[in-house]
Amino acid sequence: MPSVVFFLVLSFPFYSTKTSYVGNNPSGSTMKVPHICLWVTLTFSGLVNAFDPITTTVVVGVGAALGRTIFNYFKETCDPKWIAYNATGLKTDLDNKLFGQHIASRIILRAVNGFMSNPNPKKPLVLSLHGWTGTGKNFVSQLIAESVYAEGMHSRFVHVFTSTLHFPHAEHMATYKSQLQQWVRGNVTNCERSMFIFDEMDKMHPGLIDSIKPYLDYYDKLDGVSYRKSIFIFLSNAGGDGIIQTALEFWKAGKNREEIELKDLETTLSLSVFNNNKSGFFRTSLIDKNLVDFFVPFLPLEYQHVVQCAMAEMKARSLEPNPDVADQVARDLVYFPKSERVFSVKGCKTIESKLDFYT
Repeated sequence: MPSVVFFLVLSFPFYSTKTSYVGNNPSGSTMKVPHICLWVTLTFSGLVNAFDPITTTVVVGVGAALGRTIFNYFKETCDPKWIAYNATGLKTDLDNKLFGQHIASRIILRAVNGFMSNPNPKKPLVLSLHGWTGTGKNFVSQLIAESVYAEGMHSRFVHVFTSTLHFPHAEHMATYKSQLQQWVRGNVTNCERSMFIFDEMDKMHPGLIDSIKPYLDYYDKLDGVSYRKSIFIFLSNAGGDGIIQTALEFWKAGKNREEIELKDLETTLSLSVFNNNKSGFFRTSLIDKNLVDFFVPFLPLEYQHVVQCAMAEMKARSLEPNPDVADQVARDLVYFPKSERVFSVKGCKTIESKLDFYT
């Protein structure tokens, strides 16, 4: 009873998740092509050439179906297997990994919970995170992505734009606007649960972000595409001075920083960003038309928060958290005002490199 083994080699395109640009043109995702080999073993009585056409058709059909199954198993797709919101995970991460940001933590959790639990939102979720360097804006974006996508920031449905990298030249504004519209439209067409993160909004050319205003508005569909289940996150240092001034006033008055509420910052923050002619939000219709759902302030970090960052980083590196090392790292940073040394100039931004020196 002879056996015949068929080797069916299938090539599937796999895509990396990092947005790449060739010159100023978005080229989509870079492609990797692994080969998956399927071995289909058939045992039968008689000679090999005794196969009839029907049997051959069945074999090929089974092989193709199995190939598609394996392809869908490995390739990230826009479905609940890969996109499923973990509210408990986000809350745990915000409670245990984000330090000194009681306002931001509360707003982010409520905003994302409400949006992701709504099966029919009226518009995309639009968050604008503001504060000085090292206060946690990028980190929170990462936590949100990890709570929504199985692949987190590596998901092919998470797209990051950096103003100085992707939109560096003011004279190419018209081209950037067209490309940005095409890129957002194309990716949301591919998956309605897409996330877009715009970093360095304070360095973006004024007027550019208005090109995607229609996608953030209250439209059921635009040219057959619905944007209502997407998330847009803007990160900016703009407004940071006002946030610091408020925090410093509370400190000088002997008040606990946890007493600072959103109402103490939100109006001043939105106005300062809107009127900053060097910011990507300058006179933008996104603010004028109230399309930004939440302006989220990130407070400047104090010594105690820097120590917490250092301890968390040691734990993340599978090191035994050492309070003495964390204290030394925190003491090495620069604080302001110079006389009181209340807030870290760079927040927790340089903690990783400092730990490399001490561990």
